[in-house]
Amino acid sequence: MAHINESVVSEFVLLGLSDSRELQLFLFAIFSVVYVTSVLGNLMIIVIISSDSHLNSPMYFLLRNLSFIDICLSNFATPKMLLDFFVEHKTISFEGCMAQIFFLHIYVGSEMMLLAAMAYDRFIAICKPLHYSTIMTRKLCITFASISWTVGILHSVSHLAFTVALPFCGPNVVDSFFCDFPMVIELACKHTYEMEILTLTNSGLISLSCFLALIISYTIIFVTVQRRSSSGSSKALSTLTAHITVVVLFFGPCIYFYIWPFSRLPVDKLLSVFYIVCTPLLNPIIYTLRNEDVKSAMRKFRNRHVNAWKH
Repeated sequence: MAHINESVVSEFVLLGLSDSRELQLFLFAIFSVVYVTSVLGNLMIIVIISSDSHLNSPMYFLLRNLSFIDICLSNFATPKMLLDFFVEHKTISFEGCMAQIFFLHIYVGSEMMLLAAMAYDRFIAICKPLHYSTIMTRKLCITFASISWTVGILHSVSHLAFTVALPFCGPNVVDSFFCDFPMVIELACKHTYEMEILTLTNSGLISLSCFLALIISYTIIFVTVQRRSSSGSSKALSTLTAHITVVVLFFGPCIYFYIWPFSRLPVDKLLSVFYIVCTPLLNPIIYTLRNEDVKSAMRKFRNRHVNAWKH
């Protein structure tokens, strides 16, 4: 990425999570397990859904796409963070920093829209079950997936276009383990009030409005489920609870970061770790442990391959 501004900063210094050598080694061990588990867990969901003909419904198509986004989210910053635990002077190039901002907002924007699509899928399945197969077609699911990536890219480009154009002449210290828009633009050598407003309107309000829309949608679905008394409603409620859990845990830190993007508190790093490192693990844990269809497909997949290995 060429420097198209007046920047003299060629790299940024990342302060990371701690200065303690012992704590860094401990964190490396913990986050390595979380990283590997989240990548393998989401990859397992993709393989299981792709290999089981019973999991060909729109919900599982969207879930498979969600797993792919979470794999991408796991890899944009976490591997560098793990390597930086063994480096005393943690740096990232100007281009690398801009790339992290770019990919972070693509994946986050895409996941927001995909979670909205999954809420719509559950709304149709529970509130209009007789029309589900005619409304939630394969074409509509592909459209949802395409829209989610398009929105993510446009959302990210709108951030990056302004950030790259800013002059950076020092300081160049980012008090985190990765680059994000609010932390980087406050290092610019110019007044960034307009950029702060842009962040608030572009990321903060989008996150908050999507979250409120999802909560309202799930509330309507929840009321509909509660009015019914059948085994099908119990299964729907279990699935619904899993969806709501993912939405709350995903949007909570996101809203915090971008509604008050320029206030720095000690809890920020803890939330950053949860948001970047742990959030991709939510999908396989919640959907695997709470979804009987996925667990059944996993057992069949395991038995099929164990029997093949024995013979």
